Amino acid sequence: MVAFPGKLSKSLVSFIPKQLSQEILSQKPQTAIPFSQLQEQRKILESKLVSILDGCNSVTQIKQVHAHILRKGLDQCCYVLAKLVRMLTKFEVPVDGYPRLVFEQVRYRNPFLWTALVRGYSVQGFVKESVFLYGCMRREGIGPVSFTFTALFKACSEILDVNLGRQIHAQTILVGGFASDLFVGNTMIDMYVKCGCLDSGRKLFDEMPERDVISWTELIVAYAKNGNMESAGQLFDGLPVKDMVAWTAMVTGYAQNAQPREALEFFERMQNASVKVDDVTLVGVISACAQLGAAKYANWVREVAENSGFVPAKNIVIGSALIDMYSKCGSLEDACKVFEAMEERNVFSYSSMISGFAVHGRPHDALQLFNEMLDMGTKPNRVTFIGVLTACSHAGMAEEGRQIFASMEERFGVPPSADHYVCMVDLLGRVGQLEEALHLAETMPLEPNAGVWGALLGACRIHGNPDIAEIAASHLFKLEPNAIGNYVLLSNTYASARRWDDASRIRKLMRAKGLRKNPACSWLEAKKGVVYEFFAGDLTHPESSKIMQVLEDLLDRLKINGYRPHLSSMAYDVSDEDKKRLLLTHSEKLALGFGLLITSSDSSIRIMKNLRICEDCHLFICGASQITGREIIVRDNMRFHHFCDGKCSCGNFW
Repeated sequence: MVAFPGKLSKSLVSFIPKQLSQEILSQKPQTAIPFSQLQEQRKILESKLVSILDGCNSVTQIKQVHAHILRKGLDQCCYVLAKLVRMLTKFEVPVDGYPRLVFEQVRYRNPFLWTALVRGYSVQGFVKESVFLYGCMRREGIGPVSFTFTALFKACSEILDVNLGRQIHAQTILVGGFASDLFVGNTMIDMYVKCGCLDSGRKLFDEMPERDVISWTELIVAYAKNGNMESAGQLFDGLPVKDMVAWTAMVTGYAQNAQPREALEFFERMQNASVKVDDVTLVGVISACAQLGAAKYANWVREVAENSGFVPAKNIVIGSALIDMYSKCGSLEDACKVFEAMEERNVFSYSSMISGFAVHGRPHDALQLFNEMLDMGTKPNRVTFIGVLTACSHAGMAEEGRQIFASMEERFGVPPSADHYVCMVDLLGRVGQLEEALHLAETMPLEPNAGVWGALLGACRIHGNPDIAEIAASHLFKLEPNAIGNYVLLSNTYASARRWDDASRIRKLMRAKGLRKNPACSWLEAKKGVVYEFFAGDLTHPESSKIMQVLEDLLDRLKINGYRPHLSSMAYDVSDEDKKRLLLTHSEKLALGFGLLITSSDSSIRIMKNLRICEDCHLFICGASQITGREIIVRDNMRFHHFCDGKCSCGNFW
């Protein structure tokens, strides 16, 4: 039996509103009151008790209110007891104990009391019990209400049981009356979406007689998560009233699907529509800026954030996102300024700054900040270690990397994930320890993923080891049979070792599988934030003749300083003269030539590339920075390269 206190404690008296407290504590005999007035007083008391239960912040307080319910003869009042059961489950009181006992003591239970217990079982993970209780409810002739079905649908979503969800969907049809229930419809859409049945959710949406912004937004988010931004956009266009949540779903959807330009365009439309933003919107558009790497958009988005009340110095979430954005836009100085100005820092802000130092070739600053973070008592997380290990990898600091990797679980309780093993294999591979890297991949306690074998294959390409490359590629061909990059890397590794027959065999295999290589692309940010794109070998740009003239003049001057084209960067089995011609039209060189044409001699040239910069382009741009006296910043898919006075921040190690 559940014991209830016989007298209300002083703490609860102060917790209950004054007017009701006086009524509770007053024990004076009352004169005869008309029945209608008694009913009205009872309703008022019930409403007040429900309100008091809603404000309880402990199980003890709930029990004290329950004692008063019993003393007032409301032990059969389903309205009040349903709230009591919901509050008990809110405080994680086991449903089979106290809440079930309250339920069992009621003789005539209404749908809301049944639903409170059904919901209690479902939220505590006892889905079978909640469904069984629903069956008992129906056998007793009690009709469900909308809250009954929403509780059951949410339970199906939690355990991802779409078959059970479909059976309950059928119940809404058999019982009848729920076809136009918006609340039930939206919960059903959510259930189908979470269970991976997007088509069923869309069909239900299309058949709903009435929809609200939640109905539309649920599907927009689902399409975005599924990578189908076209369908998400069509739904968004059809949405009668577009609120902040719907706009945010589109902005973050494009950002998460690597479509930063579209994300920025939507954000600009959102601004023009005078729709307010929140931190979720801003993080999404900041992510898009980071992907695009354009400084113009970075400064604009920061201005919007500050004008909306999200000052990075006071908001850790926005501040950390801006650090990451500025780092990826090549503005490490701005990232440092944001970090230094933050009034409070946490593991996310430290991790963002450490990663920024790592990709910009400042490993010692990354390690120094890591140690400062530890001195401040901030515990590192998995992302922190990825940044630190990346710094070690890019600088070739093998011993430091080994020590940090070993300390992750031993000292900080962070078990290495597959991503950390990727970093270690990459680190060992970059310094030429290919045998050790292979051994680590083969003996790691987790199943090696494509990232691990890809890092090893990339290292084999750098160091020209076709034998280990074959081992790594054999795993990749099983894990990612249609990922063309793996075939290209193996083919290039064979070509570097002058094993032309093997290189040709892999390229024939690529053609047989119908695989097409993603074209190398570089883009340049010019005045007023205008971005120009260049593809390898594409001379269709209106200024192509001038660009090639600039590059040929630069090539002649570089040759005088001893530059010789790195012919092994061209994997095709063609003549040396053809290789030289093809190398000069690599996308980053075309972007550089255009940058020298249109920018002032005292400004930096910023280039972004979708692939790793090749050895020849790296050597060429190093020399160009010395001859022209210009700072040239190149972001490839691995890191930033700051070229200045003939040297690169990566120390020729990337």
